[in-house]
Amino acid sequence: MAKKPGFQVVLYYVTPPSAEQLQGIWNFVLSKYVNDERSADDINFSVEADESLGGGFILKCGNEVYNWSTRGRLGQFNEKLQAIRRKVGADEDVISILKTTADEFRLTARFRRSGYVVSAGDGIARVKGLERAEYGEILIFSSGIKGMVMDIRREDCGVILFGKDTEIRVWDEVARTGMRAGVPVGDALLGRVLNSLGEPIDGGRDFEAEGFRPVENPAPSIISRQPVDTPLETGILSIDSMFPIGRGQRELIIGDRQTGKTSIALDTIINQKGKGVKCVYVGIGQKASTIAQLVSTLRKAGAMDYTVVISSTASDPAPLQYIAPYSGTSVAEFFMHKGEDVLIVYDDLSKHAVAYRSLSLLLERSPGREAYPGDVFYLHSRLLERSARLSDEEGGGSITALPIIETQAGDVSAYIPTNVISITDGQIYLESDLFFLGVRPAVNVGLSVSRVGGAAQTKAMKKASGSVRIDLAQYREMEVFTQFSSDLDDATRNQLRHGRLLMELLKQKNGHPRSMVDQVIMLTVVNSGVIDSIPVEQLRDFLDIYLEKIKEEEKSIVNDIEMMGTLSDDEKYFLVKRAEDHLAEFMSIR
Repeated sequence: MAKKPGFQVVLYYVTPPSAEQLQGIWNFVLSKYVNDERSADDINFSVEADESLGGGFILKCGNEVYNWSTRGRLGQFNEKLQAIRRKVGADEDVISILKTTADEFRLTARFRRSGYVVSAGDGIARVKGLERAEYGEILIFSSGIKGMVMDIRREDCGVILFGKDTEIRVWDEVARTGMRAGVPVGDALLGRVLNSLGEPIDGGRDFEAEGFRPVENPAPSIISRQPVDTPLETGILSIDSMFPIGRGQRELIIGDRQTGKTSIALDTIINQKGKGVKCVYVGIGQKASTIAQLVSTLRKAGAMDYTVVISSTASDPAPLQYIAPYSGTSVAEFFMHKGEDVLIVYDDLSKHAVAYRSLSLLLERSPGREAYPGDVFYLHSRLLERSARLSDEEGGGSITALPIIETQAGDVSAYIPTNVISITDGQIYLESDLFFLGVRPAVNVGLSVSRVGGAAQTKAMKKASGSVRIDLAQYREMEVFTQFSSDLDDATRNQLRHGRLLMELLKQKNGHPRSMVDQVIMLTVVNSGVIDSIPVEQLRDFLDIYLEKIKEEEKSIVNDIEMMGTLSDDEKYFLVKRAEDHLAEFMSIR
């Protein structure tokens, strides 16, 4: 039957309704949909046979659906069974529970507002008939796939899909849920590997969530925050001494590919063992094998006990890569609002921006610089602003963020790097040239900075680090000017020798974070200059033996550094004097 323009009402049936039944349905439609703006003449009523219903009927009034079919009843009962299955324990009588469920089950006519698909592909669907759909609302397609509204227009809305678009066909029914995207949260997530929707993908058992949090949350207000003044130790000497990170800070890790960015983040996670800090690692656009290797590394180090890994691999659709960091932040916020300290790593936001650019172009949004949409700055600012240290009135928890950005040929002035640099509280720049020279971590002293600075350092670390950064900068500059000269004065030679020792000191293997005690003692000794005469290749052996002696024989100094975070002038003088004595003994046996 051809439908004229107007308000469409269609009755789908298996068994043709009687005249009396049709009149009752028509009366219902009139009472429900005739108003000041619509008369009975504006309603086009039609009936269509549909054997797939199994029995009963479906009444579709515009965008609203009343489902009283066998297919709809089975769907209701199956939902009830699924809810029961999630709660049933291994020792319970499943048969009796299912029988009780069947006996107590009462059918109700299903009512929902629905639309239909007009196009689908590349992770995007266009949906018509959902005039009241809200931005960020979750929709459910008839195939069971979920999507989120990302683009609203006069005629239709654009939906990003959290599943394969090949399972969606044109004219498929789409229903509103009235809910926003959320992820399960709880202590049970620790040690698990999840996808962007919070579903386990590590092959383990399902977990029982303590609740759900929306993936998009407003950032804490200024009143709800407090200053960053508590150190979050990375265990990496070059960072803790020169670019300290505080709890609640956002410190960017930036550099070309394969320069050790992820290694710094992993070492920081490993170093939180026993410090009461929960960790969340978000992998965006990484290979599945890379994530598996990373989880294996964390598990060997015993770090998975306090870590949640959220992975959206390169093979996942762009919508899942887009939502991954927001999901990870929601998990981190659960722990923060419990008063705990959290470290979250976004690896990496360059791929996140590319995924968002793909979605925006597919949604036909206007491209801007480097084809990114105009709101790409807001994409990352609203994410990173959620990291903060809450005030004591709000529980005192914190989220420390380590976003990672990949540069092309060291270009930090590109669009996405400059955006994220302006959002964060400092950056650690890893230089390719240093990396290839064997300086690892390859931290560039000149371009790296922490805007929190000494506020996030203990008094002992402040005193020990002294002028390390200036000495290194001077060494790098002097090395360039003197590499072609053989005639050097004694002061220049001494400065070059001291700089080489500092460079050697700051080299560190992956997976071997240093405690604050070790860092303070090593920096104190090397900065004093009393061991400048030692050959560079013997420095590490000397320090290892020296540290063992100090920890065994001078427990009071070690305790002051570890527990109080202090180092007095007398203790500093004593450490230097012991190093001088040990050097003579060390060199005599070499």
